[in-house]
Amino acid sequence: MANMTGLGTQTITSANNAFKLATPDKYISLGDFINGVNKPDNRTQLVKTFGNQGITGFLQLVGAVKTAGTADEVQWWEEQRLHPQATFTATGNVTAAKAITIPFTTASSGNTFVLRQNDVVLWNNTQRAIVAAVTSATVTLSNLADTNLASGTSGTTYNLPVIGNLYGQGTDQPGQYLESNIVRRTNPYMIIKEIFKVTGSQATNIGWVDVGGGDYRWFIKGEADTRQRFIDKREMMMLLGQKNTNASPTTGFASGAISGSEGYFAAIEDRGLVTNGYMTDLIDLDTVITALDRNGAGPEYAVYVDRIQDLAFDDLVARGLGGASLTAGVATQFGAFNNSPNMAIELGFKSFGRGGYTFHKHDWKLLNEPTLLGTSATDVSGGAGFAGAMIPMATVVDPKTGNREFPLEINYKSTNGVSREMNHWLTGSFMGATNSTLDVLQFNYLSEIALVTRAANRHVLIRRNA
Repeated sequence: MANMTGLGTQTITSANNAFKLATPDKYISLGDFINGVNKPDNRTQLVKTFGNQGITGFLQLVGAVKTAGTADEVQWWEEQRLHPQATFTATGNVTAAKAITIPFTTASSGNTFVLRQNDVVLWNNTQRAIVAAVTSATVTLSNLADTNLASGTSGTTYNLPVIGNLYGQGTDQPGQYLESNIVRRTNPYMIIKEIFKVTGSQATNIGWVDVGGGDYRWFIKGEADTRQRFIDKREMMMLLGQKNTNASPTTGFASGAISGSEGYFAAIEDRGLVTNGYMTDLIDLDTVITALDRNGAGPEYAVYVDRIQDLAFDDLVARGLGGASLTAGVATQFGAFNNSPNMAIELGFKSFGRGGYTFHKHDWKLLNEPTLLGTSATDVSGGAGFAGAMIPMATVVDPKTGNREFPLEINYKSTNGVSREMNHWLTGSFMGATNSTLDVLQFNYLSEIALVTRAANRHVLIRRNA
């Protein structure tokens, strides 16, 4: 007979006992018990409900280069226009006459002192006048034609192009000369951080979901998502960051305590070209092209846009001009892709030409994501915000060094083999970490970076409707 030691302590009516009497009222309880211990028909694959949610890659695709830095800010040099205008604000009304004297204050003079006696300027954009006299408070213009110069209005800012000068026979050389100007631009580095934690118990738990490669530990998914969020936020700060100039900040965040860093969009807003509203008609594109001409732009542009602007460009190209293709009469350039249209297609670009420019269009996932720069998942109007950017795909000459540089440059702190481009380290007491007594593993992320936007006047920021 089998040894039954211990059975005397069990009760067949216990809710935890699988031993049931074979009576009809027990069948239901038996089914409940079996359902409780049956393994579910589980599908281990993790469903990507929103597709690939990573939004990085813009800076690399448009040719942004990486450069190591060794100071708290990066500086670069940009030349001024070869032919500066005389800009000033009149402090009094000016009556129309053959010779007019325009008063202004030294504080509002701006570039007025590029004016010299005997310079020839355009007044009212059409009338040719010679500078008869110029002081720190007034400038006197005399019309070269025997007619009145147009009147001026107090408080109006005037821009006078200097088209040349005139001197009489036997006169001396000018007493003053113009020195070439250069602008020093700086951008502080910004420090971005993130962490992820897991306890020793959680690190050894096996779940129902395959998070990749046959690994069922859920913390692997959490760490991978944290890393992707960190990389995304690092790129978004380079795109959307701004210098901290708040004079009345929250305590502890005064300007200088956290300097902030100028992002790509802020650089264009400060000194570039900004459109207000989606570009839906040919006149919208032509207005931008005209502005690019004024700023000495190169022939090729990468155009990253949200879906609404993407479709608007498709419609615009399909309509063309009078039914003709926008590329008619234009040799579309593919220099940025080694003159290979197939390479542009492989990278997801669609190209079209207009007015001697080639635009390589690409959908920008960041601007479509409703939890980031996109509008809500149900909004079909576009709303407010950013619709895209046009990035020149050509090098820029540095006037200080003569070097040819890329329009966008990602700078990161690095020296003597120590790089802060993408730091990742572990603190804890397991998985190789031995620098803590806590039964916790912490994943640490840090990056110290700054973006340089050269010649921002050649870049275009496209805003949405509002």
